[in-house]
Amino acid sequence: MSLIQQALTGGDRRSLGRTEEVVLWVLADGYRLDELFECLFVEDKIVRMRASDGLEKVARQQPDRFVPYVERLLTDVAEIEQASVQWHLAQILSEIPLTTEQQARAIELLKLNLDLYDDWIVVNLTLEALAKFARQDDDLRQEFRAILRRYQYSPKKSIASRVRKLLREFG
Repeated sequence: MSLIQQALTGGDRRSLGRTEEVVLWVLADGYRLDELFECLFVEDKIVRMRASDGLEKVARQQPDRFVPYVERLLTDVAEIEQASVQWHLAQILSEIPLTTEQQARAIELLKLNLDLYDDWIVVNLTLEALAKFARQDDDLRQEFRAILRRYQYSPKKSIASRVRKLLREFG
């Protein structure tokens, strides 16, 4: 077990444990990013959740470091059936540099996740990620409006609230 995996193991499943400490390690040492990334594929769901949170925090500060991981994000990580991994994946994909082809794949993955997950956090963060892409893409903007209307009357208040905000922006 790697040092990072050990740091992410145990404790209350609702807490981030030592994730902040791990993020500092990764930000300081480029070689640690691979170690953190591999924690997405361990059996322990808590470690996967914390690893995905840590990766999202690193991506926000050092997005270019994720270029070598894009393919695995779009394939291997996309296949992890865990809501907390998928909501962080949405955040990561909207932060890191993507080629035109990779961005198209990311958008399709995000739209698929809206169909696969009804978790309110997945839906909210996936809509935010799609909004970032739609701000740059006229074709997606049209489709995004329709997606927003689908969630406009969600019984989940946080989703309905986010959609109202996004509809004000996207019309």
